[in-house]
Amino acid sequence: MDRKNNYFPAWQLESRYDTAPDLPVLAEVDVLVVGGGAAGVAAATTAAEQGKRTLVIERYGFFGGAAVAGMSGTICGMYLASDRQAEPQQVVQGFTERFRAALAHRGGVTGPQRYGRTWTVTHDPLMWSETADQLVEDAGARTLFHTSVIGVIVKGDACAGVVIESAAGRSVVLAQRIIDASGDAAVIARAGYRYVFGDQGKIQNPTMFFRLGHIDIARFLAYWGDDTINPPKVSDAIAQADADKRYDLPRKKIWIFPTTRPGELLVNATRLTARDGHMLNVIDPEDFTEAEIAGRRQVREYAAFLADNIPGCEDSYVMNTGTQVGVRQTRSIVGVATLTNEDVLACRKRDDGICRVPWPIELHAGEKPKLHWLLDDYYEVPYLALVPEHGENLIVAGRCLSAEHEALASARVTAQCFEYGRAAAVATILSLDSGRRLRDIPGEEVRAEMVKLGSAL
Repeated sequence: MDRKNNYFPAWQLESRYDTAPDLPVLAEVDVLVVGGGAAGVAAATTAAEQGKRTLVIERYGFFGGAAVAGMSGTICGMYLASDRQAEPQQVVQGFTERFRAALAHRGGVTGPQRYGRTWTVTHDPLMWSETADQLVEDAGARTLFHTSVIGVIVKGDACAGVVIESAAGRSVVLAQRIIDASGDAAVIARAGYRYVFGDQGKIQNPTMFFRLGHIDIARFLAYWGDDTINPPKVSDAIAQADADKRYDLPRKKIWIFPTTRPGELLVNATRLTARDGHMLNVIDPEDFTEAEIAGRRQVREYAAFLADNIPGCEDSYVMNTGTQVGVRQTRSIVGVATLTNEDVLACRKRDDGICRVPWPIELHAGEKPKLHWLLDDYYEVPYLALVPEHGENLIVAGRCLSAEHEALASARVTAQCFEYGRAAAVATILSLDSGRRLRDIPGEEVRAEMVKLGSAL
């Protein structure tokens, strides 16, 4: 469904100012980064290291976004999928590898773990935030936690700043360029530019991750195997237990990851839909609230099932859940270019590509996830998928890039969000230094600068 204005009639979304409102000006910066997840951390670090006055704002009290607040817990998208290769082959480097290596230095990330036909790594959420703190601070960027954008200042068709709100009140940040790394296209939407929700309004469902403690890891792995996706015998057991009404287990294929901590598992098991059956869209706080209450209830059901049925989990307990549900998809911008489903299926390479993506189409909708593997190959995302069709001085980074529904189900994961953040920052630097519009910068030029910074392209 294509909406320029508000999709939710009970809420007024667009908040666009033709001139700066009569509020204090908190800061005037070269680069404003909205959102402190993987894309925002990469963007803020990159821009500040290149000498740009950079401010990043984040609504929570920590960096991490979906990786930490949503406890997604893994850096997916670094490795090729393969039926032939017995060892992981990393094809995404750049800021992703820089961050992974910094995490590893702290002991905050595992080695590669088998995930179906590919691999991923599991991280410690606290160390993720601490690593981001260090990178952003060392780069010289300024950070404001507990702060949200509530309006956008637009002069003509050029974004000139934002109105922000915190417990201290409201103020204005004036910025020469804005990187919307909110995940929800918060700046795009408030400025009144176009966006879509998935496939005619159908989006992927959220999930509530959780961590189990007091696991006998050796016994668990002996039963489960080395693939973090459950073996068929577990799906059969879940289906039988659900049919017998012993537990409420709507999702039959679940994923469990040993973490960096002894005796601990990260569990991705829940499947959250509304009571009336509609797909929960967490842009709506009513859906968000329902997802989180239902998510915590489902966590207890799956935890009980695991304790009762899976060797090594007999004495386990729920350590914690995500601060919020894990969000896979909300708004996607309408961009100058769009990553298409066919681009993904054809593993299309391109001269203007700013990121490799080897991750499968992992679509969470309906009764079971859809996994379409890209074997021994990857595609590349066009630079202009980060640039909105209208509006100047504004670029996005993260899962809100312009992409068709199934394409986004592949392109949205953490490793790629790091690279989108770096690409957005590189383009912003080029734009500031040359006076060109973001839409006029060739993707080939952005790609060349990313290669200089260590990206594998």
